[in-house]
Amino acid sequence: MADEAVLLDFWPSPFGMRVKIALAEKGIEYECKEEDYVSNKSPLLLQMNPIHKKIPVLIHNGKPVSKSLIAVQYIDEVWKDEAPLLPSDAYLRAQARFWADFVDNKVILLIY
Repeated sequence: MADEAVLLDFWPSPFGMRVKIALAEKGIEYECKEEDYVSNKSPLLLQMNPIHKKIPVLIHNGKPVSKSLIAVQYIDEVWKDEAPLLPSDAYLRAQARFWADFVDNKVILLIY
């Protein structure tokens, strides 16, 4: 069975952009389904992310992966034969995760 990847996204989302960049770096073909995130969330989004009801959601072979940092780590682990997204050294991976978390919790909040 061929891999099927679908990304539920909202075009101005920096979190969705993070997942799109990871998919592009790995050379993964995917379908992007734009969500009307503000006023009319799709039944697919509500089904795939029933807890948070937020984008982005990466759907890989029918299974949802929510939250952008988790989706990027998932992409890196599943398509490990392609260029790695995170360093192989555990300390450097921890540093990369620290800065990604910093951007999510400090920088992005300033933008909004």
